[in-house]
Amino acid sequence: MAQVKLNVGGRSYELLCRDGEEPHLEMLASMLDAKARDAGQLVGTTNEARQLLLAGLLLADELSDLRAGAPDPAKAALARTLDQLAARVESLADHLEKRPTNT
Repeated sequence: MAQVKLNVGGRSYELLCRDGEEPHLEMLASMLDAKARDAGQLVGTTNEARQLLLAGLLLADELSDLRAGAPDPAKAALARTLDQLAARVESLADHLEKRPTNT
């Protein structure tokens, strides 16, 4: 068994985990910590338990959206950019097809 130290909401926690799971738990704790900071900004000063509850609810809301098939904002932006590039390429191709050839 390995031991990992996690920082969430300004507090440090030590947990036991399987060997090799430390980086994954650290990444998850980092996500929870970011949501805890977001929660703190949303509600201002509140007790730690409420802040972590709100952080958990924010994460659960994101998970619910993903499970329901809600589009990922980054993927949606990428899709829009690809559509714009495709339209530009088609426009350039049309322009080149209409140019007279020098034969």
